[in-house]
Amino acid sequence: MTTIVFPNQPPVLAVEGLSLAYRQEAGWRRVVEDVSFTVGAGEVVALVGESGSGKTSTAQAVIGLLPDNGRVEAGSVRLSGPEITGWSSRRLDAIRGKSISLVPQDPGSSLNPVLTIGAQVGEILRLHGERDGRLRKICVLELLTRVGLSNPALRYDQYPHELSGGMKQRVLIAIAVALRPGLIIADEPTSALDVTVQRRILDLIDALRSEFGTSVLLVTHDLGVAADRADRIVVLKGGRIQEQGPTAALLARPSSDYTRRLLADAPSLAPLSLRLTPVKAEASIVVSGLTQDFNVAGKAFRAVDDVSFAVAAGTTHALVGESGSGKTTIARSVVGFQRPTSGRVTIEGTEITALSGEPLRQFRRNVQLVYQNPFSSLDPRQSVCEIIGEPLRNFEPVGKAERHERVAAILAQVDLPADTIGRSPRALSGGQRQRVAIARALILEPRVLVLDEAVSALDVTVQAQILRLLEDLQQQLGLTYLFVTHDLAVVRQIAHTVTVMQAGRAVESGAVAEVFTRPQANYTRELLAAIPGRQLPSSARNLEYAGAAE
Repeated sequence: MTTIVFPNQPPVLAVEGLSLAYRQEAGWRRVVEDVSFTVGAGEVVALVGESGSGKTSTAQAVIGLLPDNGRVEAGSVRLSGPEITGWSSRRLDAIRGKSISLVPQDPGSSLNPVLTIGAQVGEILRLHGERDGRLRKICVLELLTRVGLSNPALRYDQYPHELSGGMKQRVLIAIAVALRPGLIIADEPTSALDVTVQRRILDLIDALRSEFGTSVLLVTHDLGVAADRADRIVVLKGGRIQEQGPTAALLARPSSDYTRRLLADAPSLAPLSLRLTPVKAEASIVVSGLTQDFNVAGKAFRAVDDVSFAVAAGTTHALVGESGSGKTTIARSVVGFQRPTSGRVTIEGTEITALSGEPLRQFRRNVQLVYQNPFSSLDPRQSVCEIIGEPLRNFEPVGKAERHERVAAILAQVDLPADTIGRSPRALSGGQRQRVAIARALILEPRVLVLDEAVSALDVTVQAQILRLLEDLQQQLGLTYLFVTHDLAVVRQIAHTVTVMQAGRAVESGAVAEVFTRPQANYTRELLAAIPGRQLPSSARNLEYAGAAE
């Protein structure tokens, strides 16, 4: 990252003594307490912390977009001098997009599904005075070109569902930079994206910042991203600043235990795992020549092309690659959700591609799936006891008392409090929900778990806790894992072996230590280069924090 210095200029953003609260049934609850920081001209400042730390609420308050039940209780926000705290929504509308812009977190839900891309980018220009439709279209096409979208004329008339996640995020950036604002707030702009797409988006923001001299307030839970992209870092926990300062100095010599824990938990900053595969272990999973074709708009599409690998019993094999690489399609074949076009899948000596009907249903109790998003994979109408106990109803009809007893035992095994059993998913954090999902998968005592992006929706600290739990369970129960992920930083922590997927084909496979230190494929080298945290001082990489474990 190139640091841009504008001497003798006042801060573009000055936040002083900011306190925020949300109205709840029991009254107003403070979520941000006495937060102060500045963002200089041309500077990138990162707000870093876990979910619930107050970083997104702080960013929303800066641009005047707190939800209806939120309010500023104290402090001030100054934008290039004038204080904007307390401005009406109409007055703020005059500066949103022009002086300050927001790049939201989720590109999938941030664009209007019934409006074309051209209409949505053009709207910001229309709202700020450009009434000539022909000129607006010229400006929109220039913006789509500037943010690196291929074939801008085609994208102009497309709808959001026709674009990939990375393309959608580029559209949001085009909207944010359309009027060349002095400050861009980027709220977790890459957390939902593959690691290589993440790097391209962050490179794009940095290039536009260099071109326009724009300042950036980067909201992120990942210290690796902050290390690569920020001039200064502000660390938040529980709504309070733990420490702040220049990136290199703060990461080399963190003063708070919390910052040290974030460093210890960041997967991109962890040392390379040397988890060795047992030499004499038999293969628990064997995939041979797997090919999967789908019919798309009347044409055959090959999602997986002749993929083979084996997973030794009691070890973890990672399938890694970008969205569309075929890894989830393979996972669905391994758990028996679909029959491949050709090839074989053998689990614990049973070829499942030859099974159907009741034998296939019974087989599925031995191979269980843990989904990506713990916020959508659990039924909100059921209690934790009902969620975890449901597989017993399907495969082992037992009495209510025994079912309750077995659920309680599995809750203890995944380190959840006993009183969790009667709660609903809404009352649980993301990490607790994922522990419930793992408990549900383990209740039938399977030998194999397939984990499809099982930690990608979690903050780095919670992610680290779940990874440690999975490792402990593997050692205790002898489980075999097929771990599907787009993140090589996670792979190097948990996996023994890895297969790298690109466009449906396996481009590289082998022991993690071998693939990471001596990659043979250009695509693997590209994935490795995209792991954030490359700018982190070596002293920070070697930090150990005894309290990092949950």
